[in-house]
Amino acid sequence: MTGDALVRCGWCGSDPLYIDYHDREWGVPSRDESHLFEMLTLEGAQAGLSWLTILRKRDGYRRAFLGFDPVAVAGFDALRVAQLLGDPGIVRNRLKVESTVSNARAVLALYARGETLGELLWCAVDGAPRHNAWTSLAQVPARTAESDRLSRELKRRGFRFVGSTICYALMQAVGIVNDHTQECFRLAELRPAVSC
Repeated sequence: MTGDALVRCGWCGSDPLYIDYHDREWGVPSRDESHLFEMLTLEGAQAGLSWLTILRKRDGYRRAFLGFDPVAVAGFDALRVAQLLGDPGIVRNRLKVESTVSNARAVLALYARGETLGELLWCAVDGAPRHNAWTSLAQVPARTAESDRLSRELKRRGFRFVGSTICYALMQAVGIVNDHTQECFRLAELRPAVSC
């Protein structure tokens, strides 16, 4: 139990980390480069694991990847990767750790071309959040045509661990899409007011 009368999305559960993430972050539009790189990393790390596992390791990720500064992470060498593989504060999967470093380098390649990660991600919805109104959790897709296109574009740009399902989870996390269900109190809070 959460101790309040608020109705939340069915996936949220009762863990305080999940509730805080759901209530304060999930679905909130973000264009902050560091936050976007963090969520790209965490969504990739989550592949095959529960999101709660990743939330519990989030502080460890922030420490290990220097606050998700892509410039710093892009400079990680093989020795630093080996050290990270011994860090219990993160998921110690070589491919996932190496993908974070290569993704940081892909972010820097965007910057070198005068682009940003935010611009690339938000192009999936032409720059404006997509607000859905699902009546049940069962209706929420795991991937969409937009996430398929975003996945292809990220891969073309050298990003890894960016399959369509990961991309859609990222889109949900950073508010590119608002997938709070109709009964959830956050749907209305994040949806823009409709004027007559």
